[in-house]
Amino acid sequence: MRPVREFWRPVLEIGGTHVTAALVATSADADSGTGPAQVLRRAHRTLDPRGTAEQILGAVVRCATQVDAPAAAVWGVAVPGPFDYDKGVARFEGVGKFDDLYGIDVGSVLLDGIWPRPAGTVFLNDAHAFALGEWTAGAARGHRRCVGITLGTGVGSAFLVDGDVRRDGPGVPPLGRADLLKSDGRPLEDVVSRRALLARYGDREAELSDIAARARAGEARAARVLDEALTALGRALAPHVRDFEATALVVGGGLARSWDVVEPALRDALGDTPVTLCAGALGEDAGLVGAGVYVAAG
Repeated sequence: MRPVREFWRPVLEIGGTHVTAALVATSADADSGTGPAQVLRRAHRTLDPRGTAEQILGAVVRCATQVDAPAAAVWGVAVPGPFDYDKGVARFEGVGKFDDLYGIDVGSVLLDGIWPRPAGTVFLNDAHAFALGEWTAGAARGHRRCVGITLGTGVGSAFLVDGDVRRDGPGVPPLGRADLLKSDGRPLEDVVSRRALLARYGDREAELSDIAARARAGEARAARVLDEALTALGRALAPHVRDFEATALVVGGGLARSWDVVEPALRDALGDTPVTLCAGALGEDAGLVGAGVYVAAG
């Protein structure tokens, strides 16, 4: 048997209101490729999505420096779109978060700011990181073809074959983005997103977890809003999941924490689609693991 080498991969997971830094231990050998991953040290800071670029990136750099990463390491950075992942440049505009970062070379800022100084940065979409983490060590482990969906501020997605993200091919939406699908002629995110759910519920001060809790407690309005949104999501996804021949559909994000409320409506909407539907098993670690594995595979 070939010897197994262990690596510590420094990673960042940037969300709409937070940043988490961690070291992810991955193992690899020439026979089996990347092995199971484990999240080790971690640090967490809140972010103001409407803050200045200096405030946002300053918090990210301070968070990264807290985990005492190895010198000259390559960092994996999971971040939501719109973002130029190849160039490391923010393209947030008109999405209600990080507007002040538009056009900034985030990769260069991290290289200059993080200590010990990194050798480089590799960026990936946060939904891709979630799906890759669950495929490696979570709910989608053992499935060659899987779809990952994140439900929160918007609808994130990843279509994976043996851990590779697919952006085209049978069943894959345009650019691999489920948010570009339509529901009754409307963009899916006009139906299934934090913004859409709160608008239909009529309480913009509530959180998705509040609506889920009220539906669980028997409030008809909350149950109806969630059921309509999840039914639209399931019906939009069903033909793509079938054509992609996915054997697992894994759901993450804030709304997935209320899986007892989410699962029945989504399962019904998928109809007879032959897929295992499940919530992510790694919780907040999924994106960290996925970013670490992405760097290891690169």
